[in-house]
Amino acid sequence: MFENWLQPFQLTELDLPELQEHQLGHNIQQFSGNTKQLGKAQLALIGANTVGTNATRQALYQLSFPFNKLKIIDLGNTRKSNPSFITPLLRELREHNIFPILLGDHPQLNLAQFNALKTTRTAISINVVDERIPYTSEVEEEGTYYLHRLFARKRPQLFHFSVIGCQSHFLRPATVDYMEERHYEYFGVGKAKAELSELEPIIRDADLMGFHLSALKGAEVPGQPNPSPSGFTVEEACQICRYAGMSDKLGAFGIYGYWPEKDVNQLGAQAVAQMLWYFLEGFYNRQNDYPLSNDGLVEYIVDVKNLGFQLVFWKSKKTGRWWIQVPVKTSKRLQRHRLIPCSYNDYRKACQDDLPDRLFNAFRRFA
Repeated sequence: MFENWLQPFQLTELDLPELQEHQLGHNIQQFSGNTKQLGKAQLALIGANTVGTNATRQALYQLSFPFNKLKIIDLGNTRKSNPSFITPLLRELREHNIFPILLGDHPQLNLAQFNALKTTRTAISINVVDERIPYTSEVEEEGTYYLHRLFARKRPQLFHFSVIGCQSHFLRPATVDYMEERHYEYFGVGKAKAELSELEPIIRDADLMGFHLSALKGAEVPGQPNPSPSGFTVEEACQICRYAGMSDKLGAFGIYGYWPEKDVNQLGAQAVAQMLWYFLEGFYNRQNDYPLSNDGLVEYIVDVKNLGFQLVFWKSKKTGRWWIQVPVKTSKRLQRHRLIPCSYNDYRKACQDDLPDRLFNAFRRFA
């Protein structure tokens, strides 16, 4: 069945030196068309643009592989790159409990990941890293505002939406109003860079993450169609990707917006490869502390005078990560969102009667 979607990838397609045992390319399995290869795979790498993905592979395969027992399969490149064609492939991978990593030239591929994810999860939370908020009610453009089609649906199955790295000079006031009315979140690039560690709980709350390379400085990643002088550095992008990999709740991931014809000295391909490497490191170090129950958690009760009721925080004994419990009844549909990821800093502020706006907005989404 997979041959209907894929063009299997061969190492001979790359101009690589002989790979050593410690390198990633030596330890990743190339899909030959035999579905039995999927048996033990944990992650699958899929390209939606042959030239761009192969350039990324060229850089990625030469990096180190300190991920003992992590099973990765490279499925090659899809025969077509439109979301409707790719969605069944991603859905099939989910049925095999294989985590999909999708690479492509356009972030509209987020829709394919979402449509595949919604078959097994309800009330989905999406996080995107982008220099803009990729939605506007004013136009039906599917380029810059690639999530317009998702938000336009009558029953989008969307619970929460957050954007990291957006830049104020690109934001439409009507779009900002839309986000605030629905208690969605957006974090400007300045705040995100200044408080990078505070992004971890936001990323940990997502079921799906899409990273658009336009969120990085054009000088850092030359392979962008419309580079900007401002944005994240590659180092910051790698940390964000590592946070994503570490999240037990995350069910799909993608990096989009790489155009090899605009790349200079393959710097863009190397940047994407490094971002992928740090995602893999995060995935390899997952601790499985997503709170399916209160087991393994320490309870902290905070009496916030300004609110007139108590708040319950939970801390993982295994990782030291924090959650706050929604102080209202939650429907069965939203039960898995009842514990909201937060930081120690959020807990400390609550102890000082200063609950962050982000958590207030999170509570309002359950109203």
